[in-house]
Amino acid sequence: MAAPSYWHSAKRALANRDPVLARIIHDHPRIALEPRGEPFFTLARSIVGQQISVKAAASIWARVVAVAPRMLPGQVVDAGRARLAACGLSRRKAEYLAGLARHFVRGSLHVAAWAEMEDEAVIAELVQVRGIGRWTAEMFLIFCLLRPNVLPLDDLGLRRAICRNYFRGRSVSLRTMRKLASVWDPWRSVATWYLWRSLDPVPVEY
Repeated sequence: MAAPSYWHSAKRALANRDPVLARIIHDHPRIALEPRGEPFFTLARSIVGQQISVKAAASIWARVVAVAPRMLPGQVVDAGRARLAACGLSRRKAEYLAGLARHFVRGSLHVAAWAEMEDEAVIAELVQVRGIGRWTAEMFLIFCLLRPNVLPLDDLGLRRAICRNYFRGRSVSLRTMRKLASVWDPWRSVATWYLWRSLDPVPVEY
């Protein structure tokens, strides 16, 4: 899949403004953010992956897909919470996933309007769904809607990367991180993505 249309302009701008990012970008020349799947697929995968390892999430996700092969909301509703839990999901996550599917089936989310809505408006709608917090909504903005200027400071990987690359591993406040990130505006998603690469060169799917 092709990188977002803004990617190369954002890389140049960030490299010109920030020597730390310039080095990281130089070290990762042939990879870029790739768009993920449909909104329901992306959100469902995020719920499955919350607070567990990437390997565990991939294993559970494979079993969920076996129950709902096309990962359509109606299939997940039909599967029911008990079958979802049997895939390895906690009871709570099974409830979250089934609840998300019901929102999509009922049309209670403004999915078609998300592309035109402001970042914070999309986040405000998504966090009304049980099991979706701000972090999940921000991952959705970056990986599904490809928004260029998201700064997910709830993400522990981003915090760790900032401390390691800019402060020699020393912990700093969120206020300090926000001030540092002001230099990256309006490409904070791109800066975040490259900072993740400084910790793990292989992109993770959210």
